[in-house]
Amino acid sequence: MHEAMPAIGIDFGTSNSAIACAPQGAGAARLLAVEGEHQTLPTAVFFNAEDRSTHFGRDAIAHYLAGTEGRLMRSLKSLLGSSLMQESTAVYDGFVSFHDIVARFLHELGSRAATTLGERPQRVVIGRPVHFVDDDAKRDRQAEDSLRGAARSAGFRDIAFQLEPIAAAFDYEQRVARESLVLIVDIGGGTSDFTVVRLGPSRMTRAERTDDILATSGVHIGGTDFDQRLNLECVMPMLGFRHAGPQGREVPNRVFFDLSTWHLIHWAQAPQAIGQAQLLRDNYTDRRLHERLMRVLRERLGHHIANEVEGAKIRASISGEPVAIDLSFVDGALNATLTPTDMRQQLAEQLDAVIACAHACVKRAGLTSHMLDAIYLTGGSSALQPFQQALRRSFAGVQVIEGDLFGGVAAGLAYAARVAQRADA
Repeated sequence: MHEAMPAIGIDFGTSNSAIACAPQGAGAARLLAVEGEHQTLPTAVFFNAEDRSTHFGRDAIAHYLAGTEGRLMRSLKSLLGSSLMQESTAVYDGFVSFHDIVARFLHELGSRAATTLGERPQRVVIGRPVHFVDDDAKRDRQAEDSLRGAARSAGFRDIAFQLEPIAAAFDYEQRVARESLVLIVDIGGGTSDFTVVRLGPSRMTRAERTDDILATSGVHIGGTDFDQRLNLECVMPMLGFRHAGPQGREVPNRVFFDLSTWHLIHWAQAPQAIGQAQLLRDNYTDRRLHERLMRVLRERLGHHIANEVEGAKIRASISGEPVAIDLSFVDGALNATLTPTDMRQQLAEQLDAVIACAHACVKRAGLTSHMLDAIYLTGGSSALQPFQQALRRSFAGVQVIEGDLFGGVAAGLAYAARVAQRADA
């Protein structure tokens, strides 16, 4: 690697990814533009069957939503640690393994970094959640090994990992004026991760920070899980979820769970699944609901619905007002409504589990919440107002600081890479 090449950090996220670099010696890390002027790239790949091309990020999603024939893949990170990583799927140029799809996305990130830096980075620190897989150490190791293998296939040669909440702590530390005990809260697309860490100006140049990390915890709940729950509760009933059939029994619900889960939508719209869904017709009292379900599956509208639900979640969180979920592309003037109250109620169980994990992290550190100097938020899903409200209630009296929700982890990874470079030198 060229001697002047800055340290590189990659935040490979469930929903969005980002790259940051930190200059050698000293200086603030900076996020790289990765799609036009955008400093985040949606973790999405679209295999365009019409002109046999591959698209990434917003471009990938736009092609899919425009009706271009092809295959969209999102939430690639959710595949890590699953048996799917060893399987293949059909795209325009034959069958490609999910390992190779992750590698293609990472290779694209490297290429976009090279456009800015003038040279393709070989050394990288990649973020990882506290747990890829909850309560399964073997599968968790397999997930990291899979990501390392994909990064190597993508052209990176010197690959290291850092926990995402610890990377966020390194970013926040650049702005800490005195030694502090901080709970780092990283709510991403697929996981919620927590770290209690001791930070301070005199500590940030140390290569070994193990003693400063008092505790970590994580749970496999994040923004895509919030999207799935809202999709199930707000939209899927219009397709038959919880609908009682002629015998008083509910329509089998597997199709609705798959259709509302980002990385399973494609399987719900596969020919075999469509055939199984057609057989559900006699389970419906209201056949219009079944017709809508079949239209969604046959016309591959599942990602479009998920996109509308995600957008409604964001708008309702920001505005604090009821918002409409436009479903006219499914059936005429069809729409659903999402209110902030509905959102709080529908996400309550998941948010309670996330908050409980935060408290478990503090307890594991041998502290009480009142001993914390601050709570630092990062990760796009930490902006969700029902989450922030629940967090502030549960940690009353502790200062909550909202950091760079989409770039903080990448910046912290770049700082970690710079420290490692210094140690090697």
